[in-house]
Amino acid sequence: MTSSPLTETNLTTVPLFHRGKVRDLYDLGDSLLIVATDRISAYDLILPTPIPDKGKILTQMTLFWFNFLKDVVANHLITAKVEEYPEILSPYLELLRDRSMIVRKAKVLPVECIVRGYLAGSAWRDYREKGEICGIKLPPGLREAEKLEEPIFTPSTKAELGKHDLNITFEEMVELIGRDLAEKIRSLSLELYMRASVYAEDRGIIIADTKFEFGLYEGELLLVDEVLTPDSSRFWPKEEYEPGKPQKSFDKQFIRDWLKSTSWKEGLPPPQIPEEIVKRTREKYLEALRRLTGRDLT
Repeated sequence: MTSSPLTETNLTTVPLFHRGKVRDLYDLGDSLLIVATDRISAYDLILPTPIPDKGKILTQMTLFWFNFLKDVVANHLITAKVEEYPEILSPYLELLRDRSMIVRKAKVLPVECIVRGYLAGSAWRDYREKGEICGIKLPPGLREAEKLEEPIFTPSTKAELGKHDLNITFEEMVELIGRDLAEKIRSLSLELYMRASVYAEDRGIIIADTKFEFGLYEGELLLVDEVLTPDSSRFWPKEEYEPGKPQKSFDKQFIRDWLKSTSWKEGLPPPQIPEEIVKRTREKYLEALRRLTGRDLT
């Protein structure tokens, strides 16, 4: 059953720490409360129409991957059980159930750690223009959506709302955070992607690319934010994969493609999403949740 969409939270008993494109963060002192709303963004803009249950799907998928990948790297999760939340949050427990988590207040690194196993999105555009991605040369003659010989690490900057992330080279990333840390998160990102992609492919999903974020907490490197969700990854149905063209997906690309098909132009406010597109987007996200976790929304 579809619940009413949550577009924004306003928890008056705790201070707002940050409102992102999808998540509202609240300051709990030495920890943070992260609430995933049903907002959806495309091209770094928040669209005016929410996708019901999207925040719950993102949260449940992230919790699954945190547990699945915890032997590779620790993460910032403290608890996602509302029964364990502090008393100050008691008026909001039903609102927070299944779409929130309390996490350690890590210092998030100023880079997005993107791993690509297939040639799609901005990587396909850069390859056609320059034959390389983030300074990494690729063989000539590759097709759109082609599987790469090995996954590649292509970092980007973390853009503010309304601004585009910028792809950077590994050496530019080194300048931002230092070589030791850069090499460590490159290695971890590739390992996380490989672990997840093997698992997902067995369940009928190709993870074409994905984005990880890391933070430091008391000197320890932690995996933070969302992990391997339809918002942060390209998920393609394995049974329909065919290189040389755009792929069907279980991710946000469906919304991007719809937006491009309208009369909307960059710089203008985005339009309302039609009901049928909202419904189909929700179904795609749910299908990814079911395939990858074996679970459904309760």
